[in-house]
Amino acid sequence: MTRSEQLAEQLDWYWRKNLRPRLHGLTDEEYFWEPVRDCWSLRPLGTSTAPLPAGPEGWVMDSASPEPVPAPVTTIAWRLAHIIVSCLGYRVGWYFGGQDMDSRTFAYAGTADEALAQLDEMYGRWNAGVRGLSDADLENPPAVGPERFPMENRILHVNRELIHHGAEISLLRDLYRRQDGAAPHRM
Repeated sequence: MTRSEQLAEQLDWYWRKNLRPRLHGLTDEEYFWEPVRDCWSLRPLGTSTAPLPAGPEGWVMDSASPEPVPAPVTTIAWRLAHIIVSCLGYRVGWYFGGQDMDSRTFAYAGTADEALAQLDEMYGRWNAGVRGLSDADLENPPAVGPERFPMENRILHVNRELIHHGAEISLLRDLYRRQDGAAPHRM
């Protein structure tokens, strides 16, 4: 197995065995569920109260610059949009000749099914791009994009981002499913 295949396989194993199966059956209600007040989410244009909502029409992503401290809790919709655009989309465009992605012009998904289709497409493009890299490609900074670390470092960064945001989404799904009002068990 080549180095690029090993890097791709690290994330692909997580994708196939953990994250993608955990997203099966995601409903629109769950996608937009806000577990606490003042969550950041995706919202219909004109309804966001965030200082700097991103998106051209239809749905916008709550955001601010600089981000508030502490950062708001985010919904599954917000986290999926972050993975699709910021974690994968920008880098697919920069490194693998995909369309340039911009959080201000991206058409955010108004349904869970649409978001999962966007996620599948962007992940597939990322995975194919990584698998096609040579050892020399991995050792050098990418020729385009703002990041000047070796490409191998960039791939490991994206792997970490998807794994940790995927775990957050999985936890939100667990919390959503267990919001039955039962008193917590005390030891």
